[in-house]
Amino acid sequence: MSQELKVFSGNANPALAQEIADYLGVKLGVASVKRFGDGETSIEIAESVRGSDVFVIQPTCSPTNDNVMELLIMIDALSRASASRITAVAPYYGYARQERKVRAREPITAKLIANLITIAGADRVVTMDLHAPAIQGFFDIPLDHLPAAPILAEYFMKKKLENICVVSPDIGGVGRARNFAELIGASLAIVDKRRPEPNVSEVMHVIGDMENKNVIMIDDIIDTGGTIVQAAAKLKEKGAVRVFACCTHAVFSDNAVNNLNNSVIEEIVVTNTIPVPQKAIDAKIHVLSVAPFLGEAILHVNENRSISKLFAKQKRG
Repeated sequence: MSQELKVFSGNANPALAQEIADYLGVKLGVASVKRFGDGETSIEIAESVRGSDVFVIQPTCSPTNDNVMELLIMIDALSRASASRITAVAPYYGYARQERKVRAREPITAKLIANLITIAGADRVVTMDLHAPAIQGFFDIPLDHLPAAPILAEYFMKKKLENICVVSPDIGGVGRARNFAELIGASLAIVDKRRPEPNVSEVMHVIGDMENKNVIMIDDIIDTGGTIVQAAAKLKEKGAVRVFACCTHAVFSDNAVNNLNNSVIEEIVVTNTIPVPQKAIDAKIHVLSVAPFLGEAILHVNENRSISKLFAKQKRG
C-alpha cells in the first residue's frame, strides 16, 4: 500500500516541479527557501510530512553550489521532520563531469556529491542521463537512472525524416547514440574529438558516411556549444544535407545560445531538466517536457512498482 505522496521543490527548477505536481494531481509542498544576509541557505518546511513519501525536485544546475546546498538542507529538514521516505529527484546531476581521475591530484566530485546526498538523509535518488552511467555505482542507496532518448526519439519520428544518421559528438557518447539510433531506425556515426582542457574541444575525424544524410547529433549535455557547433560544421563538410542536434540537459553557459543560433544546425531539441532561458527558446531551440515521464517514475516509486516496466512502456510508445 502506497504512503501519502508529497512533492517539494527548491529554487532550481520550480516550473518543472509544478508541472510534475500537476501531473500527479497533488499540490506542491509548502516550504520556505531563503538566504541569510551572508548567503547561507535557510529552509523551513511549513507543513507536516510525518510518515509521508516525500519527493524533492531539485536539479543541481547553475548556480550549482546554491542548488546543491538547497537540496541537501531540504533533505535534512525533511528527515528531521520524520518523513517516512525521501527521494531526491535531481533530473540534472551536477558535478558529474569529474567522475574519474584523468590527471594526478584531481577530485572525483561525482562521488563526493553522491556521498553528500546519502549522508543528508535521502533514501533514494531519481535522475536522468548521467554524464557517465558508472556514477550509479557511487551511490549506496537505490538510484533510478531514466533515459530521455525515448522522449527525444518520439519528437524526431514525428518529423518523418528520411535517410537519417545519428551521430555521437564524441566516443564516450556512443552507447547513448546507438540506443537513440535503434529507437528511430537510423544508421550511426561518430565524431572523434580531443579535449585539451575543460570546455575546449577540437574535432579531429568523422567516422561514418554523411553523404546526403539527415543528421541528428545527440549528447547528454550542451554546455558552451563548442563541440556541437564544430561537429555540425564538419558533418556539413562531409556531405550532410540537414543537421539537427538534441540533448537532455541544456546547460548553455557563456555564449552558448549565440553559438548555436549562428551555427549550421537547423534545430536544437532539449528537455526542461534545467530551466531554459527565454532567449534560447526564442532562437532555434525547441524544449520538450520531461514532467510526465518523471511524474510516472514518481508514481512507480511511491507504489513500489517496477521502474524498468516504465522504460518498456516508453519504448513501445
